[in-house]
Amino acid sequence: MISRASVRLLRAQRSTTIRIVPAQRRWNSTPGTKQEETLQSDPRIKNIDNGASPDGKAEEEARKDPRIDDRGNELMDQFSVLKEKYNAPQNPIVLCHGLFGFDEIRLAGQYVPGIEYWRGICDALRMHDVEVIIASVPPSASIERRAEALAEGVKRAAKGRKVNLIGHSMGGIDARYMLSLLRPNEFCALSLTTIATPHHGSSFADYLFTTIGPTYTPRILSSLASIGLETGAFSQLTTSYMTQTFNPSVPDAAGVDYFSYGAMMSETPKPWSLFRFSHGIVEEREGPNDGLVSVESAKWGKYEGTLVGVSHLDIINWYNRMEYFVDMAMGKKRRFNAVAFYCALIDNLAKRGF
Repeated sequence: MISRASVRLLRAQRSTTIRIVPAQRRWNSTPGTKQEETLQSDPRIKNIDNGASPDGKAEEEARKDPRIDDRGNELMDQFSVLKEKYNAPQNPIVLCHGLFGFDEIRLAGQYVPGIEYWRGICDALRMHDVEVIIASVPPSASIERRAEALAEGVKRAAKGRKVNLIGHSMGGIDARYMLSLLRPNEFCALSLTTIATPHHGSSFADYLFTTIGPTYTPRILSSLASIGLETGAFSQLTTSYMTQTFNPSVPDAAGVDYFSYGAMMSETPKPWSLFRFSHGIVEEREGPNDGLVSVESAKWGKYEGTLVGVSHLDIINWYNRMEYFVDMAMGKKRRFNAVAFYCALIDNLAKRGF
């Protein structure tokens, strides 16, 4: 069952308003009434060659994992500290959120600060003269619906300019679909950088549908639908759907540079971790992962490396407070700063001429 608090949060999530600030554009796209279509029936569909580390014993075991062909650069503490200066890309950055994502939620109107999906990240980018467009799409709708909303929002905010897309989790899949099949001509996408995006699906999604699904999944989806949330996304994140249906049907768009990052937790999640259960499921079936998405599944285009000791939510600066305080009490220094990571990412885009 979904609690009353969860219902209030989800309803607030659906009613996000648009805010425009000097160095940043926010937009929110409201779901339309068009019935969802699956990729199998999409007339636009016509293979794709797709082209950080723990300490001590955990690191050595991870290196020996036979399921991982190549983790690329292991990014351990390169993003632990913010630098004084980062270069800004010539063109705006579009941030694309993942499943159940949002731009900003305000539970108490103007009286209480809002909850941001990209916690502190947008403010930091603005401080380095980066124009940021924050995408807001239907939180749990199908890839097709989310991609349509993404295209419409970017069209309104970019106003014919060139942009660089950055997608976290499912946001990267939405962007791939938009670039490949919708092919918007009202703006020009130069690059797409995906972070912990399940390009080849998530075995935890498989687990939910095959193990828990027959009994509980219909009830959960029904509960979400009862409060007005679409549910098309869930079945599309399985490994079979992504590898057998989506990827063969969604070729990379010509003229767009594709980059990707993966992430992995460096040790078994603590008892209070949100990913304690899911991490084990994905670890057993796919190997090193961030709690939801494996390193292998995150690879697409030019793989830039693996963020080590980082969870799926750490990447957007949503740290587990309990874990943070325990680490502080034990004198353990955090080796990953999400804000520093995104600042370095845009700095790299700037150096590449984007």
